[in-house]
Amino acid sequence: MPMQASEIEDLIRAAFPNAEITVEGTDGVHMAAMVIDESFRGQNRVQQQRAVYAALKGKMDGANGDLHALALTTKAPD
Repeated sequence: MPMQASEIEDLIRAAFPNAEITVEGTDGVHMAAMVIDESFRGQNRVQQQRAVYAALKGKMDGANGDLHALALTTKAPD
């Protein structure tokens, strides 16, 4: 079942309540997100992205996941 951008943002927001979050995409399967959060400071990109994927609570797991692809950009605030 495809996911709406607002659903993805809500899941990410639950884990990163103070983040600047932008989710784009219209097909509900191939989406893009940018997450800027202070908690990423000092973490490498892989650590940051793993934290965001964990926030999605399995929605991207395997062939039966609700979300097929998420182009993800993460960083700490400037």
